[in-house]
Amino acid sequence: MSANPASATTDEPSGSGFRIPKVPFWAQIVAGLVLGVLLGWLARSQDIDWLYTTLDKVGHIFVQLLKLAVAPLVFFAILVSITNLRKVNNAARLAGRTVLWFMITSLIAVAIGLAIGLITNPGSGTGLTPKDGKAPEHAGSWLDFLTGIIPENVITPFTDLNVLQIVFMAAVAGIAALQLGEKAQPILNLSEAILELLQKALWWVIRLAPIGTIGLIGYAIADYGWDLIGKYATFTADVYIGCALVMFGVYPLLLATVAKVSPLQFFKGAWPAIQLGFVSRSSVGTMPVTQQVTERLGVPKEYASFSVPFGATTKMDGCAAIYPALAAIFIAQIFDVQLGVGDYILIAFVSVIGSAATAGLTGATVMLTLTLSTLGLPLEGVGLLMAIDPILDMMRTATNVAGQALVPVLVSAREKILDHDLYNSASASPVDEAEAEVQDSEPAKVPVPA
Repeated sequence: MSANPASATTDEPSGSGFRIPKVPFWAQIVAGLVLGVLLGWLARSQDIDWLYTTLDKVGHIFVQLLKLAVAPLVFFAILVSITNLRKVNNAARLAGRTVLWFMITSLIAVAIGLAIGLITNPGSGTGLTPKDGKAPEHAGSWLDFLTGIIPENVITPFTDLNVLQIVFMAAVAGIAALQLGEKAQPILNLSEAILELLQKALWWVIRLAPIGTIGLIGYAIADYGWDLIGKYATFTADVYIGCALVMFGVYPLLLATVAKVSPLQFFKGAWPAIQLGFVSRSSVGTMPVTQQVTERLGVPKEYASFSVPFGATTKMDGCAAIYPALAAIFIAQIFDVQLGVGDYILIAFVSVIGSAATAGLTGATVMLTLTLSTLGLPLEGVGLLMAIDPILDMMRTATNVAGQALVPVLVSAREKILDHDLYNSASASPVDEAEAEVQDSEPAKVPVPA
């Protein structure tokens, strides 16, 4: 077999015999974190306005690039994923089991959040008062959640980035395509091609994550400072500890007992997606990587293409379970409101049913306002947590992404469709390799005129 000339040229050293070593993606992310902290500290301690502004703009542009792809990516990912279920045996059973495990893991996560909050009392001794709070401009309610699923037109959800409404339209379109059968095939082929185009473009944005990390972390340190973080020390520690217990305690336990696979292998395979979720603070933005690592862990592609996009918009153990549980306790203590057993049950109910309100975007304000309004707690409490939100959101999103990869593995193992050879050979591959796999995968079959 003849060698590829382009590959040979790339692999050979230059004439000087010197090659710049390729830095692994995870190392680039870590370097970005360290540099961001240093630049943020420098901007704040030396009062360097231009550096402060630069860090803000760099982080903002990175998040905006991620958001740019969110609306079309969610629509076509959900549409294609639903139609791909026709290729899977017992599709309805798989979908039902997926939702069931979403709910089970959310209940476990919210229970851990409540337990940590009741033990540590994060709102005590902070020095914060109700006067420090400010009500958000937009608050979530059950009526808004239920009525807001159905859009008024097909344009506004995309311009306003209402992910829940986009998911609804994509689900309707996907189900309609299944009903039409062969007549809808040209549309499905086009949708698959558009989805691959969007994922390719998003890979370019993902490659900018180390630079985006510098801006996001640096701006957080420069804007908030260590003094402000100190006021929220217990609450911040609670969120990180709660997420760590779920991610490194509950998930490995489920993998070992339910799926009967190695937890270490799971984290080796899923780590590229988890670290990108930590940096980007966007489950949807991380979705192409999450789906790629899930398939590398032995989950059938047809099932992964459904479960991962569905999870990226609804599966939020960090943002919709641990965080609102701790936040409700924190705000109740600041406003001197006593919570009872019924309130804790309501928190669990909201976490399981309302998690779609987080919509896979950065932040969990909608979910928090939904929880507070259900409990009757002052919405001004949201303002108390907004200052620290970006730092919390990193760990929350990493936990979300880990859960979005975990559930397909659990379901596949239980249904005996998991490729154990692939799972056991999964390695901590950098994002570059995952991107190369996408490029080398079979392209969508778009009809070509004769």
